[in-house]
Amino acid sequence: VAITEHPNDVAQHLEQAYASGLTRVVSIGGDGTNHCLVNALADLNQRHPEGPHMVYGIIPIGTGRDWARATNIPTGDHRATAEWIASAEPRPVDLGLVQYDGKREYFLNITSLGMGGDVVERVNSVPVRRPWTFLQATITTLLRYQPPPIQVTIDGKTWYDERAFALVVANGGYFGHGMKIAPDAKYDDGLFDVLVIKKASRMKLLAALQEVYKGTHLTHPAVRHTRGKEVKVHSPTGVIGMELDGEYAAGRDITLTVHPAALHMLV
Repeated sequence: VAITEHPNDVAQHLEQAYASGLTRVVSIGGDGTNHCLVNALADLNQRHPEGPHMVYGIIPIGTGRDWARATNIPTGDHRATAEWIASAEPRPVDLGLVQYDGKREYFLNITSLGMGGDVVERVNSVPVRRPWTFLQATITTLLRYQPPPIQVTIDGKTWYDERAFALVVANGGYFGHGMKIAPDAKYDDGLFDVLVIKKASRMKLLAALQEVYKGTHLTHPAVRHTRGKEVKVHSPTGVIGMELDGEYAAGRDITLTVHPAALHMLV
């Protein structure tokens, strides 16, 4: 058992475990823990291409637990969660790679640009999070956020070039504590599900929030969606905030690329 005090601790623990012959790691934490482990594991597996891949499993205890929803991990009962992880089998899943302003990070679930960056900053500033924290942060941001112009290219073709509240690039289906933002997303199909929320009446968007929780929003006139392997985003007015598996980042020129079967997970 390794207890970490800082995200930078993770890599050394994984390296020591791998050197001793262990090839499975199970994290106990939330989306931030998930994000940290995914990046460390992707790096470790790339450095050991000939050896067995380190397999990753999750016991979710964070606020959002959205990856757990995508993979049907039971979260209401600790015993049921333990039984689930004990019987789960390794399976290849896709990862997304985000490159922005000279930096690069992997994500497992979803990257949301625009409003998503502001929402995650609000959520992460709350010392004690509740089930309604994400919804409260989403509503507050929606009422205050000024949608910037963004230029989006998907697989080499211009797809969107207007103001937008958010651009969502999804590997999994859920974010924001149960919002079914990408109801058709599959984490092993080698494709992103991409959605843009156009500039529209704030009141109409607020009224449509219940549709997002149900996953029935794809036909809303303010929503446009597609699928692709590579998404390039340019913000002509400056850096744009984004949320990567619950972590905040920002960039002006951003490229998101799907890496099929990049990680073996217990699912």
